[in-house]
Amino acid sequence: MRLNQRAAQFVKEFFEQEKPFAAICHGPWTLAEAGVLKGRTVTFWPSLKTDIENAGGRWVDEDVHVDKGLVTSRKPDDLDEFCAKAIEEFCEGKQEKPAV
Repeated sequence: MRLNQRAAQFVKEFFEQEKPFAAICHGPWTLAEAGVLKGRTVTFWPSLKTDIENAGGRWVDEDVHVDKGLVTSRKPDDLDEFCAKAIEEFCEGKQEKPAV
């Protein structure tokens, strides 16, 4: 999906609208392609670390991590925690912009 510009644009629009989003395993590659990782902390399959850091993201080794409505997880073994947190974030809806 990371090579599909329509998919990357779809992802970018979600972030522009501050909607919650979830990605697991290699999914953050599409986030990198969409240009939405700068300044965000995420977790994902470890082999993506260099690509994600080059896109401005920061990697943490956790089962699941949430950063302003973005839910990420490393691998299928983390699905229970990932799904629970994703549902929680989806129920919360749009993320509030931080006060400036």
